[in-house]
Amino acid sequence: MAFSSIFKILILISISCLILEMVDGYYLPGSFPNRYYVGDHLSVKVNSLTSIDTEIPYGYYTLPFCKPPEGIKDSAENLGELLMGDRIENSPYRFNMYKNESEIFLCETNPLSSNEFKMLKKRIDEIYQVNLNLDNLPAIRYMEKDGFFLRWTGFPVGIKAKDSYYVFNHLKFTVLVHRYEHNNVAGVIGTADGAELITPTNETTTGEGYVVVGFEVVPCSVNHVENEKTLNNVKPYGKYPSQIKCDPVSVGMRVKEGKSVIYTYEVSFVMSDIKWVSRWDTYLKMEGAKVHWFSILNSLMVITFLAGIVLVIFLRTIRRDLAHYEELDKEAQAQMNEELSGWKLVVSDVFRSPNNPELLCIMVADGCRILAMAIALIFFAALGFMSPASRGTLITGMLVFYVLLGVLAGYIAVWLWRALSLGERRGWFSVSWRVACYFPGLSFLILSLINSLLWGSESTGAIPFTTFLILILLWFGISVPLTLTGGFLATKAPYLEYPVRTNQIPREIPAQRFPSWILVLGAGTLPFGTLFIELFFIMSSIWLGRVYYVFGFLFVVLILLVTVCAEVSLVVTYMHLCVEDWRWWWKSFFASGSVAFYIFLYSINYLVFDLKSLSGPVSAMLYLGYSLFMVIAVMLATGAVGFLTSFFFVHRLFSSVKID
Repeated sequence: MAFSSIFKILILISISCLILEMVDGYYLPGSFPNRYYVGDHLSVKVNSLTSIDTEIPYGYYTLPFCKPPEGIKDSAENLGELLMGDRIENSPYRFNMYKNESEIFLCETNPLSSNEFKMLKKRIDEIYQVNLNLDNLPAIRYMEKDGFFLRWTGFPVGIKAKDSYYVFNHLKFTVLVHRYEHNNVAGVIGTADGAELITPTNETTTGEGYVVVGFEVVPCSVNHVENEKTLNNVKPYGKYPSQIKCDPVSVGMRVKEGKSVIYTYEVSFVMSDIKWVSRWDTYLKMEGAKVHWFSILNSLMVITFLAGIVLVIFLRTIRRDLAHYEELDKEAQAQMNEELSGWKLVVSDVFRSPNNPELLCIMVADGCRILAMAIALIFFAALGFMSPASRGTLITGMLVFYVLLGVLAGYIAVWLWRALSLGERRGWFSVSWRVACYFPGLSFLILSLINSLLWGSESTGAIPFTTFLILILLWFGISVPLTLTGGFLATKAPYLEYPVRTNQIPREIPAQRFPSWILVLGAGTLPFGTLFIELFFIMSSIWLGRVYYVFGFLFVVLILLVTVCAEVSLVVTYMHLCVEDWRWWWKSFFASGSVAFYIFLYSINYLVFDLKSLSGPVSAMLYLGYSLFMVIAVMLATGAVGFLTSFFFVHRLFSSVKID
């Protein structure tokens, strides 16, 4: 019977995974296509310069690039974009729909100063990438190397060859377009970038229009020195006086101090069979997809099967102990209590209040809040509401869910506090206030330290002061009141009463052969086994600039992680009770929460072996700071799952024992 239930669970998980992944065919409920007619203006935008070598973003115009004639203007940004370090600005590149142009002179910079020359060389050494966007699509670059077809978003600032530095000063753009179809937007509801949105205001306009479905770039380094004198009469966006040969495998524009750099570009439009709803498929294809899917499914099945077997054996053992204990009469029970050891002997101590009960309530409540936020966020992301086409929506959604779930955190903290204090209502305000400040305070401290490093580096990744004020306003203006409201509601709700009385004198705990914390720490290996493969792809997405969009599998992995954490903590708690150790409270929390320890070790391993090119102490401190933030959140969430499972299990277990 138990094995059939496990089999049904596996089938349900597989079906859920397939359903969530099928949503990708209609994954953009938050945007709709911009319709362009022949000759319409297309605006190219620039994002921050990024590098996997430093992980510190910088503004595009911090380097001596051409600036737009109308001046630099920031595009509309949401809170998530600012926190991610994105800085979207207008660019000097101008396109007209379905109008091919070549040899376009963009500008000639001023002679490079000593600082500009040093900065340009430094950015080339640090492998910084230029990121362009057209119609909300990042520019993508293709390259064939060693028989493999590679693709990147963006292109490098330049390249170093034979102790000389060369800049990519000529860009060959290819814009893929598809005929506008009304079926593309049927039922699609949402918002797009208002600055780019072009809608036909006159229904009598001739032509059916086009939508942009691809944006490709080939960077070239072209030597324009021989034509410098003839460029005096050429205005920006004019025709370059000679033919430009774009060869991506050769370099020509050498960077020299005191010399200017000439920038040019060309653009061609190509009709494509790609439909608008599928234009992001190129970006969402992950490397090693078959290995990824197979490994995830294999881990899910193996871990679920092992956890199910442990649970079945465990429940049968409990039931046998209870049945044997209740069949005895009172004299036999007393005699058995004198002769045998086990969980039955700690009946008068099992609900003795733990050390630092208020801190335990706070950590459990914050963990429930983080877990609920993660479930809601990943669920909506799997349905397509957190599309990569809408930059920053994932971080914005995370903040919104976390703030609103303050009610849940306050309620759980005060409810658990009342259970530990035997129904006492006094102190609920203090518990609620500390819950509202505990994890946000730790996050604020870590982010402030990281931000100070980014400020010192003059990076766009530094959170602006006004954004800090917005975060503080969200914290104290919305999150804190909601948390206090949840705590107040918990004072009116019934609390969980203990089924047995606690003796005034605590029972002596027998000496153990091995420290109990070894078992607690080792218990985290099983939950870690459920997510370490998915963790690799998440880390690669964060630190190597790869797009992560397999949220369907991530949602299933999260559910499995919660299940395994609950089972592991339950088993560890039962083992401690069997050796007459009634101090199970904190151990049940860290039995599942110890998975964070292994995640931190994995983060260090990833830093050493996968981020070998990461240079500088600032970059390493940024990486470790963000990893510490992630580890604390995982510890609280998984620890809360383990503790609440053990708490309800112990309550149920000792409610089944007959006590005089």
